[in-house]
Amino acid sequence: MEKRGKAMSDLEKTYRVQGFTCANCAGLFEKNVKDLPHVSDAKVNFGASKIKVYGDVSIEELEKAGAFENLKLYPEKERQIEHKPFWKQQQFVQTVISGLLLILGWTLVLQRGETDSVAIGVFAAAMIIGGYNLFWQGLKNLTKLRFDMKTLMTIAIIGAALIGEWGEGATVVFLFAISEALERFSMDKARQSIRSLMDLAPRTATVIRQGKMVDVPVDDIQIGEIMLVKPGQKIPMDGTVQHGISTVNQAAITGESIPVAKSAADEVYAGTLNEEGLLEIKVTKRVEDTTLSKIIELVEEAQAERAPSQAFVDRFAKYYTPLIMLVALGVATVPPLFFAADWSTWVYQGLAVLVVGCPCALVISTPVSIVTAIGNSARNGVLIKGGVYLEQLGSIQTIAFDKTGTLTKGVPEVTDIFAASPYSERDVLEIGAYLEKSSAHPLASAIMKRASKEGIEPAEQKVLNFRSFTGKGITGVINQEHYFVGSPSFFSELKIDVPQDVHSLQHQGKTVILVGKQNELLGYIAVSDRIRSSSVAAVRGLKRLGVNRTIMLTGDNKETASAIGKELGIDEVRAQLLPDEKLKWVKQMKDNGQVAMVGDGVNDAPALATANIGIAMGGAGTDAALETADIALMGDDLRKLPFAVKLSRKTLTIIKQNIAFALGLKALALLLVIPGWLTLWIAIFADMGATLLVTLNGLRLLRVKDEE
Repeated sequence: MEKRGKAMSDLEKTYRVQGFTCANCAGLFEKNVKDLPHVSDAKVNFGASKIKVYGDVSIEELEKAGAFENLKLYPEKERQIEHKPFWKQQQFVQTVISGLLLILGWTLVLQRGETDSVAIGVFAAAMIIGGYNLFWQGLKNLTKLRFDMKTLMTIAIIGAALIGEWGEGATVVFLFAISEALERFSMDKARQSIRSLMDLAPRTATVIRQGKMVDVPVDDIQIGEIMLVKPGQKIPMDGTVQHGISTVNQAAITGESIPVAKSAADEVYAGTLNEEGLLEIKVTKRVEDTTLSKIIELVEEAQAERAPSQAFVDRFAKYYTPLIMLVALGVATVPPLFFAADWSTWVYQGLAVLVVGCPCALVISTPVSIVTAIGNSARNGVLIKGGVYLEQLGSIQTIAFDKTGTLTKGVPEVTDIFAASPYSERDVLEIGAYLEKSSAHPLASAIMKRASKEGIEPAEQKVLNFRSFTGKGITGVINQEHYFVGSPSFFSELKIDVPQDVHSLQHQGKTVILVGKQNELLGYIAVSDRIRSSSVAAVRGLKRLGVNRTIMLTGDNKETASAIGKELGIDEVRAQLLPDEKLKWVKQMKDNGQVAMVGDGVNDAPALATANIGIAMGGAGTDAALETADIALMGDDLRKLPFAVKLSRKTLTIIKQNIAFALGLKALALLLVIPGWLTLWIAIFADMGATLLVTLNGLRLLRVKDEE
């Protein structure tokens, strides 16, 4: 039957898969699903245990395609799947029984000898019980001339039985089953970070309906409904606080270790913990659209993205397995045919080559590292959207920062008020506030906020003949007096002397607003966009990690930008840049190597998109940041950036170590063929040892912490 195209998006469905044991099995399942009638395409995400299917197909048909692994499928939204630890799974039970029979078999051999029929029968039973799934799939692969690790092992074990090595064959089956159990355990451990994210948000919430408190499933809650969240409860949905004051622990979403104060109009996220007060929260997003849901979805997609090292391993394994089979055939046949060597000895050696050449460790070496690292970063408030970005970040040597909202808070504040005699600081602030209440200038809000704090209410005072001079200042009449508020250059034009101290403040990175009347200066107000407390620590952390070039790109004036850059320890400052000029600078830096750009994910979108890696600040609750950036720092905390770089570099190191372990151990074992010392025992221990090493090494990434 003719396949239909992906354009039929209404037939696109995603299912969660239970029962994956290895990456090769996931690949075979994907191929089987693609071969189903009415399926145009399918994509398995081994890291997240999911499959996306394009076509009209039932769960029963999909499970039939995965019958070789006894796979079970569930619709994606059914996240409450009962998870079985690997030691409770059928394969593990079979392995234990096989191990017990193996012990019995070797006990009989010690008592009765290797040719004892009862011992051989026990070994055969151990092979069949422990290797049933292996043999079934391996024989099917042989009939289809498909050569993977199960094919290699099946040939080796059947061959061992044919030449009378029943005990070693049964041992190989048992140890291979242990090796597969290790692989399942490692991926299970790596996926645990995603399952823990899924369990963060409650599945029910208390909402107020018709004046009554009702507990309802989160799937049934509509936007605009009011939730009631008591102290000690987790917040079930994204929303804004309507009533109440509390502190909320947002560590699960933003990675912030310190609880955040919340009151009316503040935004809160699903999965965060309400610590102190009773909160009434207006729901702003459906359960599938919450920040937590987006994080889970993006992390799972990220785990499906193949990193460059993983793509290399996959290509290598494709040619490696047939090559090992040819080498094994050569070892088994060349010495007897051309050098009159003993057939049974060299057939045995050839079988050992098949076992030692099994690519289990190589195949698992990269996925376990990538899945573990991406899951760990998400739990620490850093969303990395794919293995390729995880790997790239570790090699970045140039990082460009936007200033406003990234290195600074993006909210101007009054830092200093100076009054000329005989006026007071309050006089200066009052006149400034009276005039600025009618201004649309960004700095006006800082003056208004300070005035409100000092108990000054500008609305009480009428301003007549108000005029604004773009880029210079404003004027107006208050109580029949003509006042001026504006920049130093504006006052110079008005022939009012500008104190020398004003220039000193400008060199400190502050913007100075003068207040005067006619030919007289009342005083001046210094306003500054304060540097984030985390910015200095972040830049220092990057320097310690060896990032050798940091650059600030900003539209601010040169004096302010230089002062902030100097305070932060930024290497280079590029000021008075328009958005298209920022883009040009990023392109120019890319010509000299890989560059990352850190911005707010909205204003700097072109530069973020052009950089090798775009890093967005404050991804929590910001859809644009989550969608456009390659990496999102979920809280407004730049200290997460050195953590992400450190994790990336550690991941790259561990992947290289794993590939070296996997290939190195096998190469050493294969060298034992030359003197004829390679045995099935050595072969399987080399294979299992390599799998164990790469598994435990990959899981070390769970221990990389955010050192705040």
